Amino acid sequence: MSYQALYRVWRPRQFQDVVGQTHITRTLQNAIVQQKFSHAYIFSGPRGTGKTSAAKIFAKTINCERAPVQEPCNECAACQGIQDGSISDIIEMDAASNTSVEDIREIRDKVKYASSTVPFKVYIIDEVHMISTSAFNALLKTLEEPPSHVVFILATTEPHKIPLTVASRCQRFDFKPITSKTIVERMHTVVEAENITVLPEALETIALAAEGGMRDALSILDQAISYSDERVELEDVLAVTGGVEQGFLTDIVQSMHERNVQRALSLLDDLIQNGKDPARFVYDLIYFLRDLLLYKSAPSLEGILERAMVDDHFKQLAEDVSNDWIQGAITHLNQCQQEIKWTNSPKVFIEIALLTIANKQEYQASEANGGDATDVTKLVNRLEQLEKELAMLKEAPPEAKQPSQQNEPKRPKPRSSKNSYNVPYDKIRRVLDAAERPLLKEVQSQWASFLSQLKSTSAPAHATIQDSKPAAASQEALVVQFKYEIHCSLFLDNQHTAESVLKNTTGRDWTIIPIPANDWQQLRNEYINKQEKSVTEETSQAKDPLVEEARKLVGDDLLEIHD
Repeated sequence: MSYQALYRVWRPRQFQDVVGQTHITRTLQNAIVQQKFSHAYIFSGPRGTGKTSAAKIFAKTINCERAPVQEPCNECAACQGIQDGSISDIIEMDAASNTSVEDIREIRDKVKYASSTVPFKVYIIDEVHMISTSAFNALLKTLEEPPSHVVFILATTEPHKIPLTVASRCQRFDFKPITSKTIVERMHTVVEAENITVLPEALETIALAAEGGMRDALSILDQAISYSDERVELEDVLAVTGGVEQGFLTDIVQSMHERNVQRALSLLDDLIQNGKDPARFVYDLIYFLRDLLLYKSAPSLEGILERAMVDDHFKQLAEDVSNDWIQGAITHLNQCQQEIKWTNSPKVFIEIALLTIANKQEYQASEANGGDATDVTKLVNRLEQLEKELAMLKEAPPEAKQPSQQNEPKRPKPRSSKNSYNVPYDKIRRVLDAAERPLLKEVQSQWASFLSQLKSTSAPAHATIQDSKPAAASQEALVVQFKYEIHCSLFLDNQHTAESVLKNTTGRDWTIIPIPANDWQQLRNEYINKQEKSVTEETSQAKDPLVEEARKLVGDDLLEIHD
């Protein structure tokens, strides 16, 4: 006899085998015993939670020769015939391949004939939401007033797609995802009966990977058994599912919390190089942080943890991190999880999420790493200082100084940090000299489109420039005003990408010159004052007839004017 998969061998044959759905099985059993069951049911819920199995058990129970009973005997001719599919009065249909009106009309025409072998004729229609609207309409009258010997069971994973006119004629039962604890208990029964050795942590990892589906759990278990040698260990399950062991998750969370960016990115790179699924890693990390938060909030509820096992490293990590830090990390990872669904480069979005969690979240750092300041910590501190300076400038703006014609005004001293940005004042002055107002309006009107296209092209580049705005434009260059100096420094690493996207958006080959907002205001005021003074001098000189006569005689090149 050919080998059968575990989920087929261990498919429920009695209501008590449908684990995790007691609220449904008990209701159906009581209705059968009291002979008050309905003529039409909707079984809805996620995949692998027992919908079609419960439908088949229901068909066996109402047709069992010992009826009315709570459980089918699985011994009489009716039970065995329904189980092996030899009784034609139990019709199982796949709506995915029987969606037309003709298929439903065939049911409607045959439903009036009495069952030939068992008392009740049962129609089990799987994935019923895939039936067309016209086919549903053809079924309406039959569902509303079927013959007394007919029962309809409509199974679906998407109940919202069933027309309300159909749903209102049926009793609805919602199958819920099965808890990891229940899945583990059921798998214990399976491995003991099959005489297979599986470590407890391996079963728990399988239960998490199954995402509430018993069928998925048995399929993964079957695959892990084939992969392993004599017994199924945690490493075997991780290899099959693409999951990540807890030690790795602990290390990467600790690295992010300590703001050790280099180590966090190295761990991620090793993970990807070893062929692990990036999406699966993000999923595991979210659940690990969820367990960490629950354990910190209520250590006594250790039994409800779904991903983590409480060992010494886990307890130490729970003491180091704060609840706010965990919640913020989960938020960023959840956003990352949504973004990587639509990209061919998931590693980039995961790196951005790790960097954001490690660098930019202002959470309380533990005392253990308080004196061990990294370059990232310096950047964050510098950002705080700039924000304070900006607030002070707004409260007490400095008096504008008239620039000297011979000497350039003093500029702020270079920053002491190695990550400071040196503003190219000379380049910006040349852009101002050649600036054209229509060019600036043109790029301002297309700036939103540029940012949108840059985000889809390179999320890291977009993150550095999203809070900026064009300040001045010439034919060759574009001066862009950034909120803080640190943003200018970070932008330089992605300048080439941004300029390339800007060229595609505007059709102009501009060089982007970043400048912090404070420096831009000072430079702009200086330039305006200088221009106004120059115009005033030229106007006053033009009114002097002696100067005009001298200009006619010798020209502007040889003319010198002294008060």
